[in-house]
Amino acid sequence: MTNEVQKDAYDLILDAIDVGTYGPGDRLVESELAERFGMSRTPIREALQRLETQAMLTRTGRSLIVASLDHNQLAELYVVRAELEGLAAALAAQHATPEEVRVLQAMVQSDLALVDDPSALSRANRRFHKQIHLASHNRYLISQLDLVHRSMALLATTSLAADGRGVMALKEHEAIVAAIAAKDCAAAADALKRHLSFAFETRLKLDSGEVKSKLR
Repeated sequence: MTNEVQKDAYDLILDAIDVGTYGPGDRLVESELAERFGMSRTPIREALQRLETQAMLTRTGRSLIVASLDHNQLAELYVVRAELEGLAAALAAQHATPEEVRVLQAMVQSDLALVDDPSALSRANRRFHKQIHLASHNRYLISQLDLVHRSMALLATTSLAADGRGVMALKEHEAIVAAIAAKDCAAAADALKRHLSFAFETRLKLDSGEVKSKLR
């Protein structure tokens, strides 16, 4: 019973971080979380301890705050993400069913309506990448990518907030899906790696102030 409640509390807090309810630097308070999620403080406390162990939260004095990534951590994360997602795309090109390919194609088309809403497009982007992970049909790779994307939630802004980035990202998504549909493993991996390279470059420009964010 306790383990199930703890799992629920952990997932609820993680989801809140993932969707931006709590962002880097935000303080998490047991009593407030317990009230928000309608549960006792014990499972909340256990969930916070687990998230701290996983470096999703960091301690400042007696307070726990949502962690943030420095420049080096960001660069390291993108290196790992590019390799793992490139592999996922290659495996998807090999193993994706026709139905999965059609779902990916439909996602790209429906996401065109979101180019002026960076927050909504960011959520759609996560769904798109997750669908590629699932289409790889490799449970171990999917598990590792879940960990990587959990860390991506520690980024304060989305690269899709940069002017013009949403349109370009969807064109890159279209190229990825085309390669998967053609069962071209090498092209799918290359397209996804280039997509993440552009995303990383855009994020660096956002952080340096070289490009403007629609969220500001």
